Amino acid sequence: MKKNISILGSTGSIGLNVLNLINEKRSLFRINILAANKNYKLICDQIVKYKPKVFIVSDYKIFEKVKKKFNKRNIIIINNLENQKNYLNKSDITVAAIPGIAGLRPTIELIKKSKRILIANKESVICGWNLIKSIAYKNNTKIIPIDSEHFSIMKLLEKQNINNVKKIYLTASGGPFLNYKINKLKRVNPQQAIKHPKWRMGKKISIDSATLMNKMLELIEAHKLFSIDFKKIDIVIHPESLVHAIIEFKNGLFKFIYHETTMLIPLANAIFGQDIDINDYLKPKTNRSNSVFFKNLNFLKVDKKRFPIIKLKNRINEHISTPIIINAANEILVDQYLKEKISFNTFYKYLTQVLNDRNYKKYAIKEPKNIDQIFQVDKWSRSTVYKKINYKNA
Repeated sequence: MKKNISILGSTGSIGLNVLNLINEKRSLFRINILAANKNYKLICDQIVKYKPKVFIVSDYKIFEKVKKKFNKRNIIIINNLENQKNYLNKSDITVAAIPGIAGLRPTIELIKKSKRILIANKESVICGWNLIKSIAYKNNTKIIPIDSEHFSIMKLLEKQNINNVKKIYLTASGGPFLNYKINKLKRVNPQQAIKHPKWRMGKKISIDSATLMNKMLELIEAHKLFSIDFKKIDIVIHPESLVHAIIEFKNGLFKFIYHETTMLIPLANAIFGQDIDINDYLKPKTNRSNSVFFKNLNFLKVDKKRFPIIKLKNRINEHISTPIIINAANEILVDQYLKEKISFNTFYKYLTQVLNDRNYKKYAIKEPKNIDQIFQVDKWSRSTVYKKINYKNA
């Protein structure tokens, strides 16, 4: 019997990887819901190729174009989920991969309609974990993290007593500027910053990787997903990007998961289960052992001068809503950097200014009870960092 699968963020790197995996086993799946923003060509191609029951197009102009083009097709095309939730059918698997806080609302709605949520949208976990966890529990929905680090931690912790964990290490590649002279970082441009040496990713997460903000967000995510004390989670630079997480146990043993630098491996394991031959899904389908194993593995301490954002580690759990504030401010900073409004080496400065703002604590101590309250805190942070940037540029 075919399984219904839905993909939030179907035109992004995770969504495309999932569709590539499904292409290998088309007979096993029926595409239920796809969601994307504004890649008109890919949206149209996916409608024709995969024939989803519902396609959510969040950019209104693109939505109108797509709806007009396919108005005679047997497909429901909607712009958002407001007052249109009756179009959502149940899915066996939903992949939540819309980047940023924009992914929170659709993720929550699909949790109510899915048996399993494969979550790649770390911002949803960071900002709305209590809400996600509660709704998943009520709907008997299983949550599986699918970014390589948290998928690895999940696997390493299977059948383990969490009390026996001494330390968890998240590995970071160091991004494109690991060996740059620090005094040159001010002048690096967005095109340089998005050229990740190991991973193919979207612009936002590529910038986060270059600043190391992605690891700060992943640290928060690990704390929430696995109920691990912040003090037990650390970050190490691992340029080869082959070891994705390391766990140190109190008995002196270390365990880690090592796999090729591709999201297809955690995705395939999460979708099909671990009893698979990965060569059925990776190309070229040849013996990979000679090219992958026996490489040198380097693990380096994070340089705080090169990656000043690491200094926020002591503040990210300062108050209940501090993670929401940091995430929102960072989303604005990434956007402004991509538009060349700020320089690469100013991220830490602006984030610190937001955390030191006289109104910060008022919002940081709030514990959101619903999604609207999450967005109230998010809105304050965005408007505050805009003010800091505009004041500097005035």
